[in-house]
Amino acid sequence: MRLRIRHAGAGFEKMASLMTMDRPAALGRAPFIVALGGTLRANSSTEKALGVVLRAAAALGAETVLLGGADLDLPLYAPDRPDRSLAAHRLVEALRRADGIVLGSPGYHGGISGLVKNALDYVEDMRGDPAPYFEGRAVGCIATAAGWQATMTTLNALRDVVHALRGWPTPLGVPINTMEPVFGPDGQCLAPRLHEQLQAVAQQVVGFARQRAAIG
Repeated sequence: MRLRIRHAGAGFEKMASLMTMDRPAALGRAPFIVALGGTLRANSSTEKALGVVLRAAAALGAETVLLGGADLDLPLYAPDRPDRSLAAHRLVEALRRADGIVLGSPGYHGGISGLVKNALDYVEDMRGDPAPYFEGRAVGCIATAAGWQATMTTLNALRDVVHALRGWPTPLGVPINTMEPVFGPDGQCLAPRLHEQLQAVAQQVVGFARQRAAIG
């Protein structure tokens, strides 16, 4: 299935076509895409945005999992303590298995929330992996906040963290101003342009996973 992008920016439709064209799956299986983010408040805008991306990824044939706010309620990361909670083990194993990743954070005082940043600190447990940290994975970034200033500073901070973790931030990152009516109670995206942008993130993450598998 190919999702169409009409107005997500020059070149996106062409790129999406190239990245989602029909071909045998070089992975030999569905790409596994992990979305991480949210808040401890149920049905947060951040989780709704991640849900839109994951549904688009699933429509492209990916296997998906959402690690939302409740899954990120972890002890503070302590690198000198080897013991890990079951939730921390689940998070690290999901990221270790991931072919692509999507990160979402609310903007708290101009930056990534403590909940999301602490979860990302657990990626340090992947430092000794054959593909350490986020090596070789495309990572989509989404920031939500009540105003454009905080969305942009938070989005930039997420992209900086992805670089530090050796990941590949997707060309499109999505800032979401929650002062505007963007999501319905059921998680439906009410803004057509935003919906297309979130679909584009899914296409880029899934497409990168397939392209990388194709070249080995």
